Amino acid sequence: MKVQLYFIGKTKEKYLRTGEEIYAKRLSHYLPVAVEILPDIRMAGKMSSEELKEAEGKLLLSRIGPEDRLVLLDEGGATYSSVELSRWMEKELQRPARRLVFAVGGAFGFTEAVYARADQQLSLSRMTFSHQMVRLFLLEQIYRAMTILRNEKYHNS
Repeated sequence: MKVQLYFIGKTKEKYLRTGEEIYAKRLSHYLPVAVEILPDIRMAGKMSSEELKEAEGKLLLSRIGPEDRLVLLDEGGATYSSVELSRWMEKELQRPARRLVFAVGGAFGFTEAVYARADQQLSLSRMTFSHQMVRLFLLEQIYRAMTILRNEKYHNS
């Protein structure tokens, strides 16, 4: 199964982009993975937060197929330890879905339509992180999960 990550808007900080690239490359040794940055919404500065979420939601949903498994990164989602996440990933990767899709929303989160389409919500912590930092943390945790499944040293190094 292919893993697809959708991030809304560009990562502004170079150090975060560098980290994302490092972990995406490492992860590609374990499974087919693609990271796509969905473009910032034009005229976003003139929109309310609800209008912006609506535009971002439509953009995201246009990329999701009916056979995709959609997991939203959301503060109200399920939380796992790294070992639990690896077990969850193992089960997810065995499903008949075409792609396992992770989505990190914009600064204001997701619309109800996106939540309704989602198969699951995942939280990386009870703490709140910027949506740009979550991208790096998600890639690192998926990479860590794959090394745990392969019983490799990374998790305990």
